[in-house]
Amino acid sequence: MQSCRRTSLWFFSLAGAVVLALQLLAGPLMGQQIGAIRTVSTGFSGPWSFGFLPSGDVLVTEKRGRLWRIDSTGARHAIGGLPEIRVIGQGGLLDVLPARDMARTGRIYLSYVQDSGGAQGTTVASARLEDDRLLGLRVLYSMKTDSRGGRHFGGRLAEAQDGALYLSTGDRGEDASAQNRAVDNGTILRVDVRGAGATAITKGHRNPQGLAFDRKGQLWAHEHGARGGDEINLIVPGKNYGWPIISYGTHYSGAKIGEGTAKAGFEQPVFYWDPSIAPSGLAIHSGHNWPDMAGRFLIGSLKFDHIAVMAPGGAEQMGKIQTAETLRVRDVREGPEGGIWFLSEGNGALYRISPPS
Repeated sequence: MQSCRRTSLWFFSLAGAVVLALQLLAGPLMGQQIGAIRTVSTGFSGPWSFGFLPSGDVLVTEKRGRLWRIDSTGARHAIGGLPEIRVIGQGGLLDVLPARDMARTGRIYLSYVQDSGGAQGTTVASARLEDDRLLGLRVLYSMKTDSRGGRHFGGRLAEAQDGALYLSTGDRGEDASAQNRAVDNGTILRVDVRGAGATAITKGHRNPQGLAFDRKGQLWAHEHGARGGDEINLIVPGKNYGWPIISYGTHYSGAKIGEGTAKAGFEQPVFYWDPSIAPSGLAIHSGHNWPDMAGRFLIGSLKFDHIAVMAPGGAEQMGKIQTAETLRVRDVREGPEGGIWFLSEGNGALYRISPPS
């Protein structure tokens, strides 16, 4: 059964300040009504991502290696034919992305963790979805790494308007590997959808957990820092984003990371948080049926249980959405009708926020 309730979202700006408090802070305020918050489906264990099907149904992944189709009543239907998935620490079944041409091809993309020669890395596969089963599964890319353990897999997928596919990978908990071009740790990659592998387009990332295109076709990512230093970055091919040579955070021990916050040859973030919010999921709103939301970045917070609302371009936090539903927000998407959909890991539930009426 679906439920709903109504709340308000407050946008605010404090010149030059990073707004991170759990309550509203003093400063110029502008209130904007949002629509009803509705529960779409519940009962998930470790949900990680979701994607919309042409039929209006929704696919949801669980890290433990399950994929569900959610119908219009909120009922869950298990999807069969999944690949072999290595569930370890932060790794398992990660992102799901129905292809732009899915209505014609039935194609979806998955990212997940696999074992390879004793190491564990992020993998991308494509398959056709037919009658709640994956058919013709094909591995498109397997991460080149020698890292072991369960940390920092990245795993977010994004598809460009021309059908090009992009993937984030993390440093796998080994800081220096993000600067090692012999491995794929700490990269954004362009994945060949025909299965010819992938090309690293940027290096120097710690653990990117948000990846999305804006209306101009620019690719954006956010990533986890250590103790402080979560970042939003505009992804420009050929650039190096500095981890672990530069960072706005510190090690969990309090020790300095690398050489400071800036160095020639390394990109600066568009925005950073300190303290960290543990960002996860990224939607850049098109403004469809919600003009006031156009261009704004919507980013889940695993640590502070809200959805951060960023100004277009990501350089300022305007406010947040925080309710009982936003417990450990793992993923955020713009829905087909312009609503804000989000996945709460803490509640094991998928929700949607309607545009204001």
